[in-house]
Amino acid sequence: MTAAPETGRTGAGKVRRTRKTRRAGPGRTGPAKPLDHGAWFLVLPALIPILILSVGPLLYGVALAFTDAQSGRTESTQWIGLLNFHDLRQDTLFWESFGIGLVWAVGVTVPQFLLALGLALLLTQRLRLRWLARSLAIIPWAMPEVVVGIIWRLVYHPDAGVLNETLRDTGLGDGRDWLTGLGTALPAVIVVAVWAGMPQTTVALLAGLQNTPRELHEAAALDGAGAWCRFRTVTWPALRPVALAITALNFIWNFNAFALVWVLTSGGPGGRTRLPTLFAYEQAFKYGQFGYAAAMGLAMVAVISVLLSVYLVGRLGGGDER
Repeated sequence: MTAAPETGRTGAGKVRRTRKTRRAGPGRTGPAKPLDHGAWFLVLPALIPILILSVGPLLYGVALAFTDAQSGRTESTQWIGLLNFHDLRQDTLFWESFGIGLVWAVGVTVPQFLLALGLALLLTQRLRLRWLARSLAIIPWAMPEVVVGIIWRLVYHPDAGVLNETLRDTGLGDGRDWLTGLGTALPAVIVVAVWAGMPQTTVALLAGLQNTPRELHEAAALDGAGAWCRFRTVTWPALRPVALAITALNFIWNFNAFALVWVLTSGGPGGRTRLPTLFAYEQAFKYGQFGYAAAMGLAMVAVISVLLSVYLVGRLGGGDER
């Protein structure tokens, strides 16, 4: 006779089950599969550079904000806790630059979005050579910021610049030095930033517009709705999620701008275009206050995160996103 199987009936009429053959109860999906360790070898080539080049420096910068790290010191770096943030709270120059940064970010983001929306709506129309217009629209986006800054410095040149020459030829004025005037430097740089950053916003909005069902526009037109009514009731509700995302991202990118402003004005004249990123850069690499500059960066991240959270919660909680 052969031995009874391990899962046979017991004397009480119950079926004995081992751990491997246990039946999944309600809501269970069966025993969890062990992690495939071979998958880690596929992830590591992408994960290691992120850890080394992004996460590592980020954590080091956060830790540096709580130290007295300086260049040229013979003593070892000391942990000083919140002393850098206490000094930062009383630094009026930093908060002035922070206010300039907010004016800059809003002054660039809002025109960027409005102009990009108009351009995206135009590029969705059935125009002749539309493919060429779409290609030309992204040229500023493909150019490095340093190159853009050099080109616009030539445009704004007080003597041989295209802008001043045009003003003189048309009799609208004798021209001026746009990048060194106290009242014109920041608006002039904002114009450049809007021109340089508008293509990426246009591409995002154009993609959102192309996902809007054409049947809805046709039905609204048959009902007698005009262009503005169709935009308000059909186009904008479909485009709103894309608009919310791209404006939030643009605000972050614009607030953290550095290269374009540095090439155009280096923060001048008189600090009128000194964004907080430029101020932190000067503290770190001009004055050697690495710990203090790291505290500035951490404070900027915290404040911008709060502002963006309020913006996103207000827009999503207010019924704009369904």
